Amino acid sequence: MSSLSRELVFLILQFLEEEKFKETVHKLEQESGFFFNMKHFEDQVQAGEWDEVERYLCGFTKVEDNRYSMKIFFEIRKQKYLEALDRQDRAKAVEILVKDLKVFASFNEELFKEITQLLTLDNFRQNEQLSKYGDTKSARNIMLVELKKLIEANPLFRDKLTFPSFKSSRLRTLINQSLNWQHQLCKNPRPNPDIKTLFTDHSCTPTTANGARPPPPTNNPIVGPIPKAGAFPPIGAHGPFQPVVSPAPGAIAGWMSSNNPSLPHPAVAAGPPGLVQPSSAAAFLKHPRTPSGMTGIDYQSADSEHLMKRMRAGQSDEVSFSGVAHTPNVYSQDDLAKTVVRSLNQGSNVMSMDFHPQQQTILLVGTNVGDISLWEVGSRERLAHKPFKVWDISVASMPLQQTALLNDAAISVNRCVWGSDGLMLGVAFSKHIVQIYTYNPTGELRQHLEIDAHIGGVNDIAFAHPNKQLCIVTCGDDKMIKVWDAVAGRRQYTFEGHEAPVYSVCPHYKENIQFIFSTAIDGKIKAWLYDSLGSRVDYDAPGLWCTMMAYSADGTRLFSCGTSKEGESHLVEWNESEGTIKRTYSGFRKRSSGVVQFDTTRSRFLAAGDEFQIKFWDMDNINMLTAVDADGGLPASPRLRFNKEGSLLAVTTSDNGIKILANSDGLRLIRMLESRAIDKNRSPSEPINSKPLIVNALGPVANVSSGIAPVLERSDRIPPAVTISSLGTMDNSRLVDVKPRISDELDKIKSWKIPDIVDPSQLKALRLPDSIATGKVVRLIYTNSGLALLALASNAVHKLWKWQRSERNQSGKATAYVAPQLWQPPSGTLMTNDISDNKPAEESAACIALSKNDSYVMSASGGKVSLFNMMTFKVMTTFMSPPPAATFLAFHPQDNNIIAIGMEDSSVQIYNVRVDEVKTKLKGHQSRITGLAFSQSLNVLVSSGADAQLCVWSIDGWEKRKSKFIQAPPGRQSPLTGETRVQFHNDQTHLLVIHESQIAIYDSKLECLRSWYPKDTLIAPISSAIYSSDGLLVYTGFCDGAVGVFDADGLRVRCRIAPSAYIPSFVAGNTAYPMVIAAHPSEPNQIALGMSDGAVHVIEPSDVELKWGGPSSQENGPLPSNSSNPSLSGQQSELPSR
Repeated sequence: MSSLSRELVFLILQFLEEEKFKETVHKLEQESGFFFNMKHFEDQVQAGEWDEVERYLCGFTKVEDNRYSMKIFFEIRKQKYLEALDRQDRAKAVEILVKDLKVFASFNEELFKEITQLLTLDNFRQNEQLSKYGDTKSARNIMLVELKKLIEANPLFRDKLTFPSFKSSRLRTLINQSLNWQHQLCKNPRPNPDIKTLFTDHSCTPTTANGARPPPPTNNPIVGPIPKAGAFPPIGAHGPFQPVVSPAPGAIAGWMSSNNPSLPHPAVAAGPPGLVQPSSAAAFLKHPRTPSGMTGIDYQSADSEHLMKRMRAGQSDEVSFSGVAHTPNVYSQDDLAKTVVRSLNQGSNVMSMDFHPQQQTILLVGTNVGDISLWEVGSRERLAHKPFKVWDISVASMPLQQTALLNDAAISVNRCVWGSDGLMLGVAFSKHIVQIYTYNPTGELRQHLEIDAHIGGVNDIAFAHPNKQLCIVTCGDDKMIKVWDAVAGRRQYTFEGHEAPVYSVCPHYKENIQFIFSTAIDGKIKAWLYDSLGSRVDYDAPGLWCTMMAYSADGTRLFSCGTSKEGESHLVEWNESEGTIKRTYSGFRKRSSGVVQFDTTRSRFLAAGDEFQIKFWDMDNINMLTAVDADGGLPASPRLRFNKEGSLLAVTTSDNGIKILANSDGLRLIRMLESRAIDKNRSPSEPINSKPLIVNALGPVANVSSGIAPVLERSDRIPPAVTISSLGTMDNSRLVDVKPRISDELDKIKSWKIPDIVDPSQLKALRLPDSIATGKVVRLIYTNSGLALLALASNAVHKLWKWQRSERNQSGKATAYVAPQLWQPPSGTLMTNDISDNKPAEESAACIALSKNDSYVMSASGGKVSLFNMMTFKVMTTFMSPPPAATFLAFHPQDNNIIAIGMEDSSVQIYNVRVDEVKTKLKGHQSRITGLAFSQSLNVLVSSGADAQLCVWSIDGWEKRKSKFIQAPPGRQSPLTGETRVQFHNDQTHLLVIHESQIAIYDSKLECLRSWYPKDTLIAPISSAIYSSDGLLVYTGFCDGAVGVFDADGLRVRCRIAPSAYIPSFVAGNTAYPMVIAAHPSEPNQIALGMSDGAVHVIEPSDVELKWGGPSSQENGPLPSNSSNPSLSGQQSELPSR
């Protein structure tokens, strides 16, 4: 069932609960198995409704599923049995013993005998263990405590004990929104439609006498206007859903522009910021927020008022924080960018800086003489330089024309900022205007919009995305905030209410509410929704003068930094829920010279320029962490800006320059840029008439219209092919408009197209922590949940790594960015396989298989097959004593109790765990079994052996359908021998076959569709291969330590990962190689490598590459742009000094 279908079940459960359909609610809980209602379960147990208790439980687990489930059912049936004995109802007790308790005899015969003997006692309390049994009620309560512990520990109940958090009457709200939407689409909408059914779509018919169409509604909020209180009755248990009212022409339309009558239907699922939904339409109608005579209300208002009214409380110095919980600090000072790696000479005083959101080394700079520059900080090249000029003086306002015509008019950049997708940048000037450029990755800046925005200076500019529409937010000396359409430059909103020039703006969203914080030079902070109803928040900033606000990178924490007229600086974190200050950071000089600037990085650190230094704080500690002077030369209050990764920090200098500081990641990035630049100088010259390589992770700039005719302005330099987005998998075939007469040159370039990942900076790799000395890793699998990684070593010991939820890893899934814990139960027990007395474990074939619910694992290392409990590491049972030994294990896709076991004697045994019985033996191979794969759609089992033979078996009757030996590569002697593995693709039809000599794709008839043999840079024998979780890639390990990433459809090499890229402190001569590769079950670009030296590495592309083989390759299409809101950082302009 899809996630949306699952969510629909929860909506129905909520609806049934609100409508008091109690029995139906619990029936649906049981049948869906999505939510275990512990309260209902407790009520039934305390009432002794044993049949209902077991019926409800069976929707979630069966007796035989695992030890927890077995214990749960045993405790319930034992209690039922004791109560029958306590009532002296011997006949009922015997019935319970025979029907309900006997099933446990096979697991613990002694216990069953002891329970049976209770029948012979006049009072079962005569049994020493039951001597403290009280009355029935207290006994049930004591049992309930035990049952709750078992249920909470049972992995089958994981994520089923908590009902999802969403607003009341959500299903009604969605239906009302649908009806409103249908009504908006009516050709002839009536003012008071009569909704009589939900079985068909709503449609109005014309009502005017002459047949003329009524005026169409304007774009109004989905909930529509509220003409008067009580206009619609609340929805009762059997009452109709509330009717829909046609929005009045003058209603407030939120962000939806009145000249755009056609709006797409919003998805039911939670959308991006801007799809703001009311908590309940019924709640709106019961509590109208406008007088009866008003035309309408913005549909944000209900949630917005709730959010904003919490911010109106007064300010306090220190309050408890009730917002998002933050995990302990998992960073160190080494993560701070403190080492000077570059010095750039801008030539004039730098007023504002901003790093490109995706190309981590591209820096946008604005100066006090009105010019902007683009720098590639790695190569120290200035890519573009634009002096200030008015693009179209004829359409400018008179004050702007006068400014433009005055030669001595001082025009300064107050703020320059990138859009969140890096395709657009905005510049706010000290006189009237903002200019918007589109940025092309080939190094072109196009004039896009010039807006005469404010009277006087434009003090700040930001990009925002209300209702998924890109817009520009500006503020100025005229005490106003304005919102502009980023495509055509039309003004959408004007917010008035400040009594002093507005210094900064900070657009954001919270709880699905889009809003803007603004600060003025009188110290007032206000908050605005995208409506025309005025400020929703009004309180004072510390220092009561120039203040800038910014959120942490994850959007959960709000900070401000400002300086008073007396020079006192204040860096604080806000409690948004209360509108109060959570903490005030210390460490500023008593009299700052100028307005202190600040920035945030990694959702963990704060930095501010003060006292000729850069000062750093941990967000959770008010005391200063450290300070650096960047080798001197900084002004008293330097401006600063982090790149998105936090690996680089740009700082202004007193000699009109910029210094770039770096942490260890930034240093590696800079070194890579330098080495690439050297390689570029050594490479042959570019083909004639070819345009530069496109090397960033951005797609092409979309066509945009503007009131000003676009003027193409080529930058004075082209960005070099050394940006961070191209470091991991440089695809040198990205040529544009190369003329046919140089096709031979193009072929030469394509011949070395395969990227070679050789440096740790080109990917993210993590060696898993390991304190247990074991041999080489022979088997490696992710749990089905993707939260853990299980390895089996050659000495028969298992190791389990679990990732924990944290601020850096909120999903808790396996990742190379956060180290997991090597997990062991409190007992310290190791999961160790039985081994053969005749053969060392290191020489035995090892095999492993995990149950679908991750609760137990089946494994063997030459001895008996062991079934382990994954929670306790205890052996649940063993079976299949050698000889022959088990060499491969695979669970039946439809029945976890049926296992296909490949054997050392070349047979495949079909074994039923529950009855401990071999159902049948399949014979057809000539050597030991090395691979098994089920296909549910084909209803077959495919086996492979060390004889390099494939056999297809029918699941129904286990008869052999077909067999075939794999083809030998050219120049290799036939027939082949050696381990052969098989894996079905997600389509359950195509089969991946792995042998040391090849990887190949076979169809359902065992016809080889395509194959690949080691060659070129991947020449070593193949050790392992596996499909990615989405089936688009094949990861292949080689005996020289390399990993090849292939396209699954054509087995074309996308990239080669050298061992030097993922093995820490790699040295020449290292012979470790990946013996086994595991693919993450839901992250297609993440793999884990089990190494011959016992190490386990998790690797994935760097966060700028996104996928293996170059995301910006033209043949792979453009990379989707990032639509998140840009975070506002502390690059404020010093308004008073202007």
